[in-house]
Amino acid sequence: MTSHTVILYGCAAAVVLPGVRIVQAEADGRRVSPAALPRVLWRRPVPWTAAAMVAVMTAMAVVQTAVPSVMDHLRRAPGAPWWRAVTALLVQTSGWVQLVFNLAALIAVAPVAQRLLGPVRMPLVFLAAGIAAQTVSMAAWSPTGGGDSVAVCGLVGALAMSRVLRPGPPAARLLALLVPVAGLTLCALRNNHGVGVVVGCALGAAVLTLRPRAPRR
Repeated sequence: MTSHTVILYGCAAAVVLPGVRIVQAEADGRRVSPAALPRVLWRRPVPWTAAAMVAVMTAMAVVQTAVPSVMDHLRRAPGAPWWRAVTALLVQTSGWVQLVFNLAALIAVAPVAQRLLGPVRMPLVFLAAGIAAQTVSMAAWSPTGGGDSVAVCGLVGALAMSRVLRPGPPAARLLALLVPVAGLTLCALRNNHGVGVVVGCALGAAVLTLRPRAPRR
């Protein structure tokens, strides 16, 4: 295993592990058990924007499984039109592991992010982070592929900033700081997930600065 691979795995852990802790804590203002997490995340009032996003990605998972050729028309590809930076978010081109992991991550992160950012700002952060990452990928970093993990990373970045910028236990704030640090490191390694994280952190910081109290919807 090369040092480059070790750093990539380290950065992934520095995003995923704080992300899990933040989702658990933000879900109901406290940590909850994994078994109770789905019920708490999707408690009433139901975050309908998040539910709609999950429904769209679930439908696309069914479509690409039934008709795999659809991925050829939506994913990033050398010389592909600019709008593939948007449609590449709809298909998971690395197989079942990517499809299941990304859908599970969206189910966990989207409702928490909606309650933090609001039903309009949350999908805008998702799209901005995802499209920015896909655009950079198409330009040079990774011309072929697709997936919405870069956009989910943007939501994790926004959630991390909610921990960093608001009063709270120092240990929790330091843990959350790992997310933007990992994002910048991934950018230095030309990994598109870093772009998603950094854009999400920047937008999350902007939203939280302008609207310091999270809407509860």
